[in-house]
Amino acid sequence: MSQQAATISKSKIETTIDNFKKFLLAKNANYGGTGLYPLNIFCPAGEHTGIESRIDDKLGRVKITTEKEIPMRKNDVVDLIGYLFLLCIKNNWIDFQDLID
Repeated sequence: MSQQAATISKSKIETTIDNFKKFLLAKNANYGGTGLYPLNIFCPAGEHTGIESRIDDKLGRVKITTEKEIPMRKNDVVDLIGYLFLLCIKNNWIDFQDLID
């Protein structure tokens, strides 16, 4: 990869991460942290609750949508990134140095 391409990629990664951080903080403020701590109003704790359930639900909606020949939506992808990010936090996977080759 050329130096120019590496610089452009680095810039896009930084911009995307910065914008995603703003998005995730806003969503967390709007929903009061229920991604990791569901209210369990209609569903008792332990029964189809938590971030893993949200990931499964979103993947199910994506599958149904794409099977109807509707292209995947930006909202679906960003929601999944957010849920997966929260799953990392839930599991205390907050340092990724061990994954760098």
